[in-house]
Amino acid sequence: MAPLSAKVALLGLLAAPHVAAASDYWSERCTTINQRKSWAALTDDEKSEYIRAEKCLMESDPINDNDSSYINNEYGKIQNIWDQFHYTHIVEGNYIHYTGQFLPWHRYYVRVHEMLLQTQCNYTGAHPYWDETGDTESYQGHMGDSPIWDATTGFGGNGTGTDRGSDCVATGPFANISLHMSSHNKTDYCLTRAWSQSDLNGANSSNVQECFDYANYTDAWSCYNGHPHAAGHGGTGGLMLDPVDSPGDPMFFLHHAWLDMEYWKWQLADYPARLTDMGGNNVMAEESLEIAGLSQVGDDVLDYDGDPGNTTTLNHNLYMRGNMAPNVTVGDVMELNGTVICAEYIY
Repeated sequence: MAPLSAKVALLGLLAAPHVAAASDYWSERCTTINQRKSWAALTDDEKSEYIRAEKCLMESDPINDNDSSYINNEYGKIQNIWDQFHYTHIVEGNYIHYTGQFLPWHRYYVRVHEMLLQTQCNYTGAHPYWDETGDTESYQGHMGDSPIWDATTGFGGNGTGTDRGSDCVATGPFANISLHMSSHNKTDYCLTRAWSQSDLNGANSSNVQECFDYANYTDAWSCYNGHPHAAGHGGTGGLMLDPVDSPGDPMFFLHHAWLDMEYWKWQLADYPARLTDMGGNNVMAEESLEIAGLSQVGDDVLDYDGDPGNTTTLNHNLYMRGNMAPNVTVGDVMELNGTVICAEYIY
């Protein structure tokens, strides 16, 4: 297996003035490039260690928890670091989907997750990804046979339990977790799943290849946001079907690491030109808002997004709520093995 590695040094991308401190923050944390492997390629010990660290985030006190209005917010009460991740995606939900920043923002979100696993929970590995294309081909019609769903060395099975509602996950390490953040006025609710093989098939090689073949970011991003992105969410089902609340399921991060890998492959296909290829709208189209059940983002956000209009640029600010990590720009995360993302994918 070979890493997806860059061919030249980092580009001198434009950055907003406040990003200098963020660059220092990440430079200190990028001492070794994280070699991200598929879940299936990990040893049982490596899988166990990742699961341990993930549960540690669910049990660790929130970072920077001195703001009571942040801890007690309209989506619930933040009780641990996992809730902070959940809150961040919920509060940014109508801004990071169906927009140009979709792929860069989620790339950064996965990186912050990886970093906190390492710094808060002593995880020594890199962030794994779910090889969804491999699973659609290896376990066609029997997605539950994939080792990623193993109750002992994986993320547990399908939703079957009914102690707190239908489709509660009843097996594996996350069977008994309580989720505290929700855009639907729910508290202390279970993790749900409802597998769909037909949805997971959206990650098949022909759909991924279709996106890879687009020559510019705006077309490629729109394509990746379609079948490939929907595959992991719909295939897992349950909470993962909710476009905003989905990070409550730990599978979310492996799914988006996989999608990020496919995006990086696309960038490398015309490198380094695609390190500066960015575009797309900054606000969701009304039809997309209606589908997702969201309201339009306001000027309180757009006034600080770093762009002069409704087109996403390299100067666009990527917000990471709750001070889990400093905000950066799209330009800061375009190079996968730069000091911010600090990663390579092994495939």
